[in-house]
Amino acid sequence: MSGLTIFSAVLPVFGIIGIGWVLRRLNWLSEEADHSLLRVNINLLFPCLVLDSTLGNKALERWDNLLLAPAVGFFTLVAGIVVAYVFAAPFGIRDSRNRRTFAVTTGIYNYSYIPLPLALLLFPGGDTAGVLFVHNVGVEVAMWTLGVVMLSGGVAGKDWWKFLNAPLFAILVALLLNLVGAGSRMPTPLVTAVHWLGQCAIPMSLILIGAVVSDQQKEFYSRSAWSVFVGSALLRMALLPIPFLLLAKALPASLELKRVMVLEAAMPAAVFPIVMARHYGANPAIALQVVLATSLVGMFTIPLWIRLGMRWVGLG
Repeated sequence: MSGLTIFSAVLPVFGIIGIGWVLRRLNWLSEEADHSLLRVNINLLFPCLVLDSTLGNKALERWDNLLLAPAVGFFTLVAGIVVAYVFAAPFGIRDSRNRRTFAVTTGIYNYSYIPLPLALLLFPGGDTAGVLFVHNVGVEVAMWTLGVVMLSGGVAGKDWWKFLNAPLFAILVALLLNLVGAGSRMPTPLVTAVHWLGQCAIPMSLILIGAVVSDQQKEFYSRSAWSVFVGSALLRMALLPIPFLLLAKALPASLELKRVMVLEAAMPAAVFPIVMARHYGANPAIALQVVLATSLVGMFTIPLWIRLGMRWVGLG
């Protein structure tokens, strides 16, 4: 797979995020609309995208994908948070609240909004995207357990159950339908409608990300900004991809799961921990700095890591 192909797949992702930023600056997309659009996206469009990618997916008939994929998601996220917490102090982030925020935000890689469109663009057919959804179940469990405990300073909180969301239920429904052999025999009008709705999920998500970045960018500048910027960029975009790719090489995983692991190894920090940091009494400004830093650096490193990872793992 050529570097130009990978770069061509990455560019539209950041381009649409940029469009969201511009729409907010022009006030064409108001903050009041965000909540409604987010609810539609999470509760309707994303479940449709899940169903479109998983119903009749042959890769999900393999038990190693169903068991190993979520295990990889869980343990790689836990490892990332632990490593970021250990390395926070050497980068000058010693305050307990800031250190915990830095660790969680740096450790949680972007597991959906960026790797999903890349999976669909680089590996057409939906098999890899379907395995990505199953992988993300493990990521969600780690995020709503260890992530919440870290952000709240040791109190798990009452919202751990939120990982039981509409996309997760859509995954379970799709796996059940596949198990009984109904996944590939759905009525054509229903399949078409689900496909059309699912195709709207990613563009809307990326536009909303751009709008949120526009809202929060003023919080990017502070005394700690440069230490957070450098520390998170080095850890998330330079150090943490290495053990991820070593694991992808060593595990007896399927082709689809190895592709998912290569994509996730290259990812910047996830955006949602900004909201989690605010909700659980952590430092949302630190979270934003991590997300912006890794995303900006990721514009250049994501194509490089994907190309290197594909060669290292033996995927072409």
